[in-house]
Amino acid sequence: MGRRYSIGGPWVLRGIDLELPEAALVRVGGPNGAGKSTLLRLITGTDAPTEGRVTGRPRTAYVPERFPAALPFTAAGYLTHLGRVHGLSRRAAEERAGHWLERFGAAAHADTGLAELSKGTSQKVAVAQALLAAPELLVLDEAWTGLDTAARAELDRAVRERVTAGATVVFVDHDPARLAGHEDARYTVAGAGLHPAPLSGDPKPSGALVLLDITGTGPLPPQLPGSPQELSWSDGSRTLSVAAEHSDDLLRALLAARPPWHIRGVRPA
Repeated sequence: MGRRYSIGGPWVLRGIDLELPEAALVRVGGPNGAGKSTLLRLITGTDAPTEGRVTGRPRTAYVPERFPAALPFTAAGYLTHLGRVHGLSRRAAEERAGHWLERFGAAAHADTGLAELSKGTSQKVAVAQALLAAPELLVLDEAWTGLDTAARAELDRAVRERVTAGATVVFVDHDPARLAGHEDARYTVAGAGLHPAPLSGDPKPSGALVLLDITGTGPLPPQLPGSPQELSWSDGSRTLSVAAEHSDDLLRALLAARPPWHIRGVRPA
């Protein structure tokens, strides 16, 4: 049984009809400001649509783009509190809080106040709170940002575990290689609408061009995949044009550069 989301509104998004299957990994992409976070908030119920409806929402957990760290809890106390909110017994909530802090390498900060945590450790707590109650719908908005390498890999594993267990996971991430090959569906938010996108490895239309909006310092790395054409440059911001079949390789090369380039948006030419 799928979950259907009919979302409309006069501002950011219009006329969206999205059905999310069970046991599926769904990636949402699109340029900055297109409405990706708005879509995720509508899916989770954090925001309500001005038109249309959202139906069939199961037990849901959400990692927002910004975690409210200035709360009067320790890391373990916050997770235990949310576990209780989700209906767990105190003992079960405490055990799961410890389990997820351990998995993400934050057990040493269990008794540290949220306001005192580093940005990276705070993000680990944000991810842990979404996973501790085994949600049926897990929504992740740039949840990997700020995590160290080991914690990012652990979140990858946790996402695959939730899908294997029958949950639906919807995520946004700036790294095009994130969980590539594991997605069951991909969508792009652009022009106030939601558009199906090819899965990783799917053939791209021959001759199609993609525009990449990027920011960074210094010259571009030499011998970039697809030999992209630089269309504009201003204050460290650049727009590159490349054949669609080379776009994924180009994104990986830019993200792997030292220093890395920030991907502001990817759009059809």
